[in-house]
Amino acid sequence: MSLDDLEDKGRRAMPDRTTERSGSDAKPTLKTIAELTGLAVTTVSRALADAPQIALETRMRVRQVAGEIGYLPDRAAQRLRTGRTNVISLVLDPHEEILGYATSMIRGLTEALRGTAYHLVVTPHFSDTPQIDPVRHIVRNRMADGIVFTRTEPSDERVKLLMENNFPFICHGRTELATAHPYVDYDNYGFAYQAARKLIAAGSKKLFIILPPDRFTFAHHMRHGFMTAVREEGVGFEIAKGVTLDSKSDDIRDHLYRRMAEPDRPDGFVCGGEVSALSVIAAASDQGLEVGKDVRLVAKQTSGLDRTVDEDHRIAARND
Repeated sequence: MSLDDLEDKGRRAMPDRTTERSGSDAKPTLKTIAELTGLAVTTVSRALADAPQIALETRMRVRQVAGEIGYLPDRAAQRLRTGRTNVISLVLDPHEEILGYATSMIRGLTEALRGTAYHLVVTPHFSDTPQIDPVRHIVRNRMADGIVFTRTEPSDERVKLLMENNFPFICHGRTELATAHPYVDYDNYGFAYQAARKLIAAGSKKLFIILPPDRFTFAHHMRHGFMTAVREEGVGFEIAKGVTLDSKSDDIRDHLYRRMAEPDRPDGFVCGGEVSALSVIAAASDQGLEVGKDVRLVAKQTSGLDRTVDEDHRIAARND
């Protein structure tokens, strides 16, 4: 028996007043739980923190009472006491091509954090502002205990800043920095390579790809995979000019519509996302072309809309 339990042994015979206080409008506190369990406030606090010095039976009893009365810890007080926020911040750029990407990222992270003291907060970043701005704001104001961000660049300033400040983070995507850092990534080289080979095997003679903006690392990986496949097979190819995966869907569709009207049109499309894939389908339909016969495509999937190549962010988040 621990010292804390010995201190409280004489108080455990006190009657359970959970029912008596259940109608109260006052916000439950540590003192409320202490009164209901007959334990010291310090013991309750340590039990809720899952301190191993507190007997498991006591910890379970405290958590049960806390749940029954709807106790929630005062996060401001916790931060003052521990210096921790119990927040993980996910920095996301709400561009059109993500479609199910944000949902799967959020779902994966919340699954990983479920049952912990941590909360997930989504911090938006818009493409017309520097990527480092929201990260610098979080670090400067200690608004989170850790950061998850996406769309990395070869020499990513966010990674440099976080490493210089010894701030916990993980990025979805790689950099080309010499210093090792935590990341998870989808094999965009493998996706583009396999997609191109699949289209060639299906009979496509001229392949077309819309890449992400060139500043992102995964744009180079996709280009490399695509070019490796078309060079191995010696087929014609085209890399979209004037539009990227970050372009608005209407712009992508208009570009593809014009391109499919030309005599040397591509007949195989590698799509890095579902918005570009839907744009290919719409443009082909508008031109009277049949998808699967006149036009073929392979797309990276992040939602459940179609059966293509699936990037499962739940796995990425869970494994790291």
